[in-house]
Amino acid sequence: MTVYLPERDADALAQALSDRPQGRLVACLCAAWCRTCGEYQAAFAAVAAQYPRDCFVWIDVETHADRLGDLDIENFPTILVQPITGGAPQFYGTLLPHAEVLQRMLGRDVSMQGTAQELPDVLDWLLESRAH
Repeated sequence: MTVYLPERDADALAQALSDRPQGRLVACLCAAWCRTCGEYQAAFAAVAAQYPRDCFVWIDVETHADRLGDLDIENFPTILVQPITGGAPQFYGTLLPHAEVLQRMLGRDVSMQGTAQELPDVLDWLLESRAH
């Protein structure tokens, strides 16, 4: 399964979101300069291959700072898991950079919600880009 990059895969990402209405958006919010993120990218892709119903997206917070607003990420990797149909995210926070941690969380369909003001509006941004 593919991990989409919004700056490179806009059309394919829009199609993937459309094709998976029962799935989840699994977004890794990272930074190109972060060595931990760079090392985690392959593990994130390996987990994506195990969850074909979900849509995995790799988002560089600096590349997309104009779209993400005042998002302040203190630790990487930060993961957002949200139903593609919208609604409250199932998870938003920092995870240990190990594939097993993300696998367990997605496998258990865990729900850990944060407050609305701290959650990035990633899903709306990605869906909005589909309309253009």
